[in-house]
Amino acid sequence: MTPHGLQVEHRTEPLGLDEPCPRLSWRLSSERRGAAQSAYRITAAENEQDLDEPSQLIWDTRRQVSAETLLVAWEGPALRSTTRYHWRVDVWDETGAHTGRAQSWFETGLLQPSEWTAVWIGRDPRALPPINPPTDDDLDTPGPAEAPLYLRTQFHLPSRPVRARLYATARGVYESHLNGARVGDIELAPGWTEYHQRIQYQTYDVTDRLHAGDNVLAAIVADGWWSGYVGFDSRRPALHYGDAPQFLAQLVVDFTDGSRQVIATDDGWTEHTGAIRAADLLMGQYVDARHEQSDWNCPGAASDFRPVAILDTDPGPLTAEPDAPIRVTIDTTAVAVHRRGPDRFIVDFGQNLVGRLRLRLRDTSAGQRVVVRHAEVLADGELYVENLRRARATDTYITAGRPTEVFEPQFTVHGFRYAEISGYPGEITDADVTARVVHNDLDWTGRFECSDPLVNQLHANIGWGQRGNFIAVPTDCPQRDERLGWLADAQVFAPTATRNADVSAFFARWLRDVVDGQNDDGAFRDVAPIVAIDREGAPAWGDAGVIIPWLLWRTYGDRRVLERCFDAMVAWVEHIRRHNPDLLWEHRTGNSYGDWLQVDADTPRDVLATAYFARSAQIVADAAVVLGRSGEAARYRALHAAVRRAFIDAYVGDDGSVKGGTQTAYLLALGFDLLPADLIDRTVAHLAADIESRGNRLTTGFVGVPLLCPVLADHGHSALAYALLHQDKYPSWLYSIRHGATTIWERWDGWTDQDGFQSAAMNSFNHYSLGSVGDWLYGRVAGIDQSADSVAYRELLLRPTPGGQLTWARAEQQTARGLVACGWSITDDRLTVTVTVPPGSTAVLQIPTTAPGDVRENDVPAAGTPGVLGAEPTAAGLTLRLTSGRYTFTAPV
Repeated sequence: MTPHGLQVEHRTEPLGLDEPCPRLSWRLSSERRGAAQSAYRITAAENEQDLDEPSQLIWDTRRQVSAETLLVAWEGPALRSTTRYHWRVDVWDETGAHTGRAQSWFETGLLQPSEWTAVWIGRDPRALPPINPPTDDDLDTPGPAEAPLYLRTQFHLPSRPVRARLYATARGVYESHLNGARVGDIELAPGWTEYHQRIQYQTYDVTDRLHAGDNVLAAIVADGWWSGYVGFDSRRPALHYGDAPQFLAQLVVDFTDGSRQVIATDDGWTEHTGAIRAADLLMGQYVDARHEQSDWNCPGAASDFRPVAILDTDPGPLTAEPDAPIRVTIDTTAVAVHRRGPDRFIVDFGQNLVGRLRLRLRDTSAGQRVVVRHAEVLADGELYVENLRRARATDTYITAGRPTEVFEPQFTVHGFRYAEISGYPGEITDADVTARVVHNDLDWTGRFECSDPLVNQLHANIGWGQRGNFIAVPTDCPQRDERLGWLADAQVFAPTATRNADVSAFFARWLRDVVDGQNDDGAFRDVAPIVAIDREGAPAWGDAGVIIPWLLWRTYGDRRVLERCFDAMVAWVEHIRRHNPDLLWEHRTGNSYGDWLQVDADTPRDVLATAYFARSAQIVADAAVVLGRSGEAARYRALHAAVRRAFIDAYVGDDGSVKGGTQTAYLLALGFDLLPADLIDRTVAHLAADIESRGNRLTTGFVGVPLLCPVLADHGHSALAYALLHQDKYPSWLYSIRHGATTIWERWDGWTDQDGFQSAAMNSFNHYSLGSVGDWLYGRVAGIDQSADSVAYRELLLRPTPGGQLTWARAEQQTARGLVACGWSITDDRLTVTVTVPPGSTAVLQIPTTAPGDVRENDVPAAGTPGVLGAEPTAAGLTLRLTSGRYTFTAPV
């Protein structure tokens, strides 16, 4: 048994950590059944070689008798700024034998505000050139502000450093350079937060970029979310936080003699405009290569650069970036390039994605205008851009006239499958265009596949939707003039997101924005960060501030998130209770979106709201238990019971019907346990009858969809859940796939055979909410889940569910404790189930079979198989309790 996957605060080897008490985690792997950790020892030192010198250790837990592998809090000495700490973990197995060790490191950033000597710099507003009448170039230039900043400072080093770190951030988005080369690979830094509450900074190891003598630190800074276009409010389309971008950086250089030199942003820096004439996240980037200065970021003279202005001497609420940054993660080439005229092409990448295009041009004359437009779909062979609304998604390049030129914008991002390139008379082949996929560089931890190619495509579409909408915040869509962190979209999809990727740090960071946006009355908002929509959160929207912290606790064992969010969770529930003393949530419901984008149904808003009121009260009670707050636990258990009673009295009929009679109304009542026990079967019958009466079609919108297949499966209707999964008539998941979808559509009727495109006012073709069915694909189709009382998959509940048109399905999930796998196949009326349980976890495996006594592994009855702790026949098959290990069982079906 060996430890691996060492992390600090959910990250591998974080550079620039500012948690005063970071938490350390590791996973375990073993080929042996029953393997489990019985003890661990953590040691730490400032120098790697000192890990082998007991007298040099700065922290030694000694041998701790414990099975814990998650989020062990640092108890060593107080951490010092700008210091690398090396740590090692040794583990002992269940027999008491030492079985393995692994080591890693983390490095602190600037822990004290006083350590920042840098000041915010930018373009001097007094030095702006006079405004001239607009030219054609100006009219084609997107964005409300001036050209991005090109900043630089030259400095002298007496010798080559032994260590150098750049700490940098922007009010805007930036790209830093040292001695003529870009620093790092982070995109759109520093990301988007509630800037007035928190601005992230990034840390870069630049030791190898510096030399003795003259050096140049430089940066390009554009509007980004700070002052560029964000959201769809025409009254305030941009300038939400500030009027122009600013930059703040501090280069800390250490030498062999122990001395230190700090180069910080100050009034000695200079600035100029460059080839990028404008850049905006929504509108696009405009580059005139004729203005490019190839040596602007190199040592030597910089012609025409002028002094910067100091715009703010207070660094403000800086925090080290706590999660994976945005990066280019995938490069994909075109699958087809179609010429549409003498100088116009339509390029198809075969996949709706989010990022930018890199274009290679040859033998151009100076001053040619090449325009790149982007779209998710085509209409009659041309780009369909009406659904982008105000977002122009257009990049423009003015050629310099070199033999070969490469155009790749860096301060914009588009959602597209197709690109139109116009203004270039040469040839463009698929080798000349590359789509570069951009998103937060999360560890992709899940994999699902099955025998049905259409279901595999659905899973792929869900994953691409997550990639494209996890850019700084969990956005609703990546292409139009919106791209906001809608809370309901995030909470309904979050369980699926945790299957696909490690989103622990990503969501924990975004939850700070959710909490920061809470108003004085305790109401969360519809979006975070708050842009354009400042009203109180709607039912299912505001409830995300309660639901997601609890999900992170259940999935990753992150108690600290619960601790930080708990008071805000309580305030939200009290906000609802205070304004609805009869416990039916009918007042202060914000925009009350209902079951957003449901089809052929109208779920009563009060039913939906009150169901979520009950759910949030229940979660707050459960969270209080975890945090040891017994008084609040009792209070909110009582509140949950009272809201549940009010729901039943007001909305549930004696025949098990629920007010509204919609699929979502039934799903909420069943999924949130809001029914008397004696009416559950009747309510399930109403739900099934509604689905069947529609030819096995759904009516659920954003709120109902995540409950649909799980509730059916949990109440004996897996066959009906599969019928919905395989349905390819409108409305269904496969209907969009049958019409070429490679991501999840925002709405079931984004395009239909009968009506064509839905209203362009709201019709995204990359919007993950309806992809929340992905959680069921992992959890019931393949079978990976955990018991109701389990945390971080310590006690697995493996329920492979053969059915539908599938002959096999399998999934893997790298959980916080290690790799979990479950899958099944049927051949010649014999079911084969394979599972993997990581060390330290146990599992309950439910094998559906008609002959529980004939479940075997390698001709040995299951009950007598090594690693099986118990076997119990049930009406549905055989239930086995397993220790860790890999198992393969066969059974008749």
